[in-house]
Amino acid sequence: MLKDGVRLGVLLVLCFAFQACRSIKNQGQALGQMLPLPTATQPVNLPGLENVVAFTKSFYSGAVPIGEQGFATLKAMGIKTLISVDGAKPQLKYAKKYGLRYVHLPIGYDAVSKNRSLELARAARDLPGPFYIHCHHGKHRSAGATAVVSVMLGDLTPFAAIKRMHVSGTSLHYKGLFASVSQAVLVSDAVLDSASNAFPQVWQTRNLVDAMVAIDQVADHLKAIKAAGWKPPVNAPDLLPIAEAGRLADLLKNLGDDKQVSESAQMRDWILASSADASVLENQLMADKRRTQKLDEQLKRVLYSCTRCHEKYRN
Repeated sequence: MLKDGVRLGVLLVLCFAFQACRSIKNQGQALGQMLPLPTATQPVNLPGLENVVAFTKSFYSGAVPIGEQGFATLKAMGIKTLISVDGAKPQLKYAKKYGLRYVHLPIGYDAVSKNRSLELARAARDLPGPFYIHCHHGKHRSAGATAVVSVMLGDLTPFAAIKRMHVSGTSLHYKGLFASVSQAVLVSDAVLDSASNAFPQVWQTRNLVDAMVAIDQVADHLKAIKAAGWKPPVNAPDLLPIAEAGRLADLLKNLGDDKQVSESAQMRDWILASSADASVLENQLMADKRRTQKLDEQLKRVLYSCTRCHEKYRN
């Protein structure tokens, strides 16, 4: 009787294991049917992932993964490496759990700089793919970065890459991102070898002083934009209101993860609150630049947050 019971138990375990494997296989097949193709004309939303667009069979652009489910979906998609171009600290815990490599190389809304584009392209050349490149919403910076990398590695022409950015929903307001792609060219291995291969999991600002200098500069840009009626100033036509607001939000968000900042809970909270205020300003500019009074009030809120922090921690 005991042996029969053991046999029955083994059979039940095997049965459950078989059912679980079949369920996983079915889920994988269903997910495979939902994966976007490089010819798709609309983004797709997958479990834990939003605004996913395939630029090529190796490069996907999209929003930040939502919780553990997003990483499980990436694993099921066959993704091997995630590249975040957002300012926020990546969710390394879930990436490690699902065996995914994370690289954190933030960019701004104004453009993909030459050095950063080379670092991104080298990561895409040297690390295992397929790749999922994300920012926060998966519409602007991730699409711009994916487009630049696709051109630099010879997978797409600038024209084709820009068409994929339109599928992602990249706003025409971000002229610098489109310009970066238009000006991108195929690069040789020798040129890529000159770029850093550090591939950090979490990007670290050089130091708090440098970050604050950059933040102060962007705040001055926004003051000049406000004085010009929320348009690019005549003497600085390259200062795009939306891009500068987005850049400020990103700089502050990235600074919130700085080791020195993290030593003060209040300072970190204030900086992240300022980042949220700057994001609201960016969204307001995206929605309607004609409501200047509302924009004036929001910029005042952003600058007050900065002043409050300066008075206690810098002045």
